[in-house]
Amino acid sequence: MASPPPKRQRTDEGIEEVLCLHTTRSSFFEVDIDVQDEPITRSSIWYDDGSVVLQAEHHQFRVHWSVLTHHSSFFRDMRGLPQPPDQPSVDGCPIVELQDVVADVEHLLKALYNPTFLLQKALPLPVLSALIRLCKKYDFRDMLESTVDRLTFENPTTLDAFDALTPDGAQYKTTRILHYPGVMYDMLTVARENNIQSALPCAYFRAVLYGNKRLFDGVGQGVYLTPVDQRRCILGREALLRVQAQDGYTFGWLHSADGNCTDPARCNTVTINILRKTSLDLYVLSRPSGGHSGRCPSCHQHRQDSWNAGRKRIWEELPSFFELRPWSELTNDL
Repeated sequence: MASPPPKRQRTDEGIEEVLCLHTTRSSFFEVDIDVQDEPITRSSIWYDDGSVVLQAEHHQFRVHWSVLTHHSSFFRDMRGLPQPPDQPSVDGCPIVELQDVVADVEHLLKALYNPTFLLQKALPLPVLSALIRLCKKYDFRDMLESTVDRLTFENPTTLDAFDALTPDGAQYKTTRILHYPGVMYDMLTVARENNIQSALPCAYFRAVLYGNKRLFDGVGQGVYLTPVDQRRCILGREALLRVQAQDGYTFGWLHSADGNCTDPARCNTVTINILRKTSLDLYVLSRPSGGHSGRCPSCHQHRQDSWNAGRKRIWEELPSFFELRPWSELTNDL
């Protein structure tokens, strides 16, 4: 997937530029709009009292200027432009041609006209991706914030919010976005393409948990990352593996015994076994278990305190592992 077009100024020239584009991008693929002559199809979104007809890929939608202009400054500015005398129309309604994928336009209009559309507990990620892209393009501010909130909810900026998504320690699954194999990869792609920077550290971290093999081979039904994201994930995963057992990080306690240990031999044996395991997989943000794991009570408490402090440090530094700016500088360009 490629990066979205830069945000345009809401000027007459900017509006004309959008209307004259001949290509667009769908949720996850680059799509060339076919401008050859095809029969015009009337969409199911067709209001007899509508005042404007939107046309995308030879599909027409009859809607209301009042609805569009209420939510979008782009259409508000467009309506104020002088109309050419030979502008095509349908039943007296001007036709506005949009160079967008018809399915994306349909998602946008359903969200505008159906008050329950965005109230669903979980929405498909391709729908959210389409809404984010078109809401940015046409400046539907309220809807944009609502859709972006779902993505940032699943990829939070605080460790407490991250932990709250798995309160019982179970394996994480998306709840406000429909879950499917590979959704972690696609969330990362949508966040990066739309410059939702605050979601990127968590999204990259979720992606690396799949392991290097899937980073190359893909997940689910052919869900892949771009080479740029593959590189960041692989280098980030290696860096996290190197530090997770260093002093001050999640498993730093493995190298420092508690001074009040009551059974050094037993605790050392447990420590060696855990150290072997942590050298093979990534546990930097895993939470400590409640049990003693065979260690004496004093060493157990030392482990808990050190582990929790290490998790907080990893989270604070998480953006740096993926070549991102610090948390405080990761703003969303909406």
